[in-house]
Amino acid sequence: MLTWKDIIHYSVNGNPTPDVRVEKTEAEWKALLTPAQFRITRMSGTEMPHTGAYCSSHDAGLYSCICCGNELFDSSIKFESGTGWPSFTQPVKDNAIKYIKDSTHGMIRVEIQCNNCDSHLGHIFPDGPEPSGLRYCVNSESLVKK
Repeated sequence: MLTWKDIIHYSVNGNPTPDVRVEKTEAEWKALLTPAQFRITRMSGTEMPHTGAYCSSHDAGLYSCICCGNELFDSSIKFESGTGWPSFTQPVKDNAIKYIKDSTHGMIRVEIQCNNCDSHLGHIFPDGPEPSGLRYCVNSESLVKK
């Protein structure tokens, strides 16, 4: 189980090696994604709170990266955080997510990306439920549910 200490270590010292790398040109991503998906995943955007398709979804399944299909989260570890974005406590495997120090907007946070294709997913915070205490705060537009 990943902890906040692990997340900080990855964001400072480098991330686990992904299973595969997926790289496309900007034109290829634009042809594959909707404008909203492109803005969020490729340009580090965000959706408005409480508007995402998966914000209130509780159906069983796996959440994968909308860009490359990399499996990211299982619905069994999704929880209601009250923030307006889908929230998870752990990825399906340690190398599914990449962690990047983010000092934009006058604060220091940790951005989460798909480790296979560098798709922006959202941010992670140390205020989630036990036992991990982690809250992966994810944009619905960056996910597809299987």
